[in-house]
Amino acid sequence: MDSPVCGGLECFKMQAEELKRIIEQGLPGAHVEVRDYTGGGDHFEALVVSQEFEGKSLVQRHQAVYAALGDAMRAQVHALTLKTLTPAQYQQRR
Repeated sequence: MDSPVCGGLECFKMQAEELKRIIEQGLPGAHVEVRDYTGGGDHFEALVVSQEFEGKSLVQRHQAVYAALGDAMRAQVHALTLKTLTPAQYQQRR
């Protein structure tokens, strides 16, 4: 049985819960919600709320999430739409 290879890593469908877990491990204490918006296991949108984002630009916040994802972002996730908020910003939205 042939299996595709993605950058030296075997390809597999990512589950939203797995992506959530990886982000939470990389950003301890963050509130994370992830949704697979195509159902294909490679297009996701995520809400990440972290005190670590305080005083950081949007680009720096996204870089922190990408750093948390590491190899998963390069190999299993094709598209990720991010909404990154501080706890105060998240409370204002509610």
